[in-house]
Amino acid sequence: MSFSPAWGANSLLRVRCRRCSPGYRHGMSTAAAVPGTLGSPARPRRWLTVLTVVWLAGYAVARLGLTVVDVPMSAMGPDLVMLTGSSGIVVLVLAIGAVVAQFLLQRGRPARVSRLTVAIAGAGIAATLMGAAALILLDLVSGVLPGLGMDFQPLGALSRLGCVVAASLVALHTWRFWNATHGDLGDRPPPRETPGWVVAVGYAAVAACLVRLAAQLVVGLDTNPLTGGPSMIVFEVGFLLAGILLPLALVHRWGRIWPAWVPLLRGRRVPRRLLIGCGSVLGVTMVAYFGVMTGQMVLERLQGRNPFPPSGGLDLPEPFFWVSVPAYLVWGVGLVIGTLSYARVSTTVRIGSAPAERVEKS
Repeated sequence: MSFSPAWGANSLLRVRCRRCSPGYRHGMSTAAAVPGTLGSPARPRRWLTVLTVVWLAGYAVARLGLTVVDVPMSAMGPDLVMLTGSSGIVVLVLAIGAVVAQFLLQRGRPARVSRLTVAIAGAGIAATLMGAAALILLDLVSGVLPGLGMDFQPLGALSRLGCVVAASLVALHTWRFWNATHGDLGDRPPPRETPGWVVAVGYAAVAACLVRLAAQLVVGLDTNPLTGGPSMIVFEVGFLLAGILLPLALVHRWGRIWPAWVPLLRGRRVPRRLLIGCGSVLGVTMVAYFGVMTGQMVLERLQGRNPFPPSGGLDLPEPFFWVSVPAYLVWGVGLVIGTLSYARVSTTVRIGSAPAERVEKS
């Protein structure tokens, strides 16, 4: 990165760096904050609002069409969890209202109560939609590894994917609205190191993965309902990579810069988008699926019923699920927090023998 100062009466320090020019970065100072340029927080653009509203409306129409389709959507029956029938349409309509309200409020100076109300509404609706599409985790595994013997319903998977996109758009719109109406949050420089508590969360995710493995060893490896073969080997390798390597890479420097023991790549930058993509997809889907499952388990047990009665030839003790499901949930939460922190931490990349400072913030 090279700096070329060009000072005028009301000018800013100009930076010859395409990635840094749209907004504030660590190590830069400004003489003034110009709306829409350096120092101004990201706000929902008109195109994002239009895209979100159009997608929500289109998905609502698609859900109306799915009510007359009599085909299997998942191994459990419906395509979504809880939001079946008219309840799903109501939530989508509320989502449209929240997005439009955010767009209108961010154009002025909304009161604190109004800002909090529409932000909480948007976040709650996004979480509800993501929870309703919790079975997308099973679609992801069965679609990538069809040899595992898991049930895969294409139409149901497509519907759940549409719900995930809807949740993501509402969450993104809400996040941009909050930044745009909450002072100088967008001007905070990214941290140069991963906070200690985030490192602890990363190790907690690894511990949760190991707890899940220990629970499987206690009940026996032969009780695994998945079929064997090459797909099972790939699944186990991916399980260990996602449960041990990925959480640690998200919180340690060697997850940003290839360490010295990696030939040919040492000192170079690790592809950030790869880790951010894997961490966010796995983390969010795991939190949605196992968060919903944990809630259902608690409700079933409060009513005096076994949350997982023997079925399909699979008879596992109930304590196994009370250990495994919360472990998966902690694992997913660790991936989400680690990914968010990883996306903000600045990186120093060494290319060849010349160090180059790169500051990236998503």
